[in-house]
Amino acid sequence: MAAGRGARMWRFDAGRICLDLVATEPSGGVPGTCEQLDGPVRLARWLADARLVPPGTVLTALDDTWVARFHELRSAVSRLMAAQLGGPEADGSLERVNSLASGAPPGPRAVRGADGGLVRALSAAPDCAGLLAVVARDAVDLLTDPAARAALRRCQGEACHRLYLDTSRGGRRRWCSGEVCGNRERVARHRRRTLGPADGSGPEKEIPPGVE
Repeated sequence: MAAGRGARMWRFDAGRICLDLVATEPSGGVPGTCEQLDGPVRLARWLADARLVPPGTVLTALDDTWVARFHELRSAVSRLMAAQLGGPEADGSLERVNSLASGAPPGPRAVRGADGGLVRALSAAPDCAGLLAVVARDAVDLLTDPAARAALRRCQGEACHRLYLDTSRGGRRRWCSGEVCGNRERVARHRRRTLGPADGSGPEKEIPPGVE
């Protein structure tokens, strides 16, 4: 699922909301993107698009402090996931995520909508600590689940650094999205085959069937 517009478009297809948050940082998303959570308005939209709050929720208390705290959580999660993939240890980040996970997320409720159907609402106005806790707990769940840790990948697309969970059969998925980075690489390969390799090294190898 994608949301947003233009170079700031964000997606929610990494397999975990904590990884979707990491993808909003300049080095964690689609090539050419800038900081996607650059202020209260953008953060409010991301929270709604991520379904952390019901549609139409008014976050009157959301300000630059919220943005800074979500940036802090995002950075901590990013370092922890990088460590899982062979990067440097991030013990301080683990402590921070654990601390944020201890907050109390807003409780969900089912209420009657305007048409009489049941819709999701929150039991109280969501605060920053509660929403941070939702994402931080998701990161804790991932880090403590051996199967999820083993499925953690970084996109092999050119200049793309998105993290995702590979749930494909055989665990052979190479890209964060076959429709985005996968299609981009297929187009590039077709172009190179048509024009010929620039270094004269011979034809490129085809991507094996079933590898996405």
